[in-house]
Amino acid sequence: MAYDKFNILKSTVIPLSSENVDTDQIIPARFLKATEREGFGDNLFRDWRYDAEGNPKKDFVLNDPTYSGKILLAGKNFGSGSSREHAVWALYDYGFRCVISSFFADIFKNNCLNIGVLPVTISAEFAEVLFKVVEENPKTEVEIDIDKQTIILISTGQHESFDINSYKKENMKNGFDDIDYLLNIKEEIITFSENKY
Repeated sequence: MAYDKFNILKSTVIPLSSENVDTDQIIPARFLKATEREGFGDNLFRDWRYDAEGNPKKDFVLNDPTYSGKILLAGKNFGSGSSREHAVWALYDYGFRCVISSFFADIFKNNCLNIGVLPVTISAEFAEVLFKVVEENPKTEVEIDIDKQTIILISTGQHESFDINSYKKENMKNGFDDIDYLLNIKEEIITFSENKY
């Protein structure tokens, strides 16, 4: 399944400062029955977004019209718990293209890279700066440049570099998942196979 190409993303930020957010909080297990990858965004953070009657909780950040954007600024240790890919499907389907945190669970981070959501790991100090600035001014924009592997707070110029596997980086830039990548080099594979044998 191809995803949106990721080169430079400039966006406002939605801050979710909670730490140790696990995948069951991101997408509760009862919503994992669907076989298609679409529609999960409706239930992203379901139990935090809605009460038992299905009414939006006004104090949850995704229900606060003050904040919007394609970047989720998350607290430390985001995506822990089970390895479900559905958590990232929900983030992508909701409209997020990047999640920033000072620490990600490894499996969740890899799922992000496979599904088209860029996980950007920054220092705890820079995360604290971003939370403070975004909460003071929700229209604050952040720029993520995957080619340069930099994250910039546009209003102040503060920036950091982030790491990304070179193979996953190229896939993100082209909007490929692993199957798309193989299909893209199909002719090379055929040529190699023919020459080898």
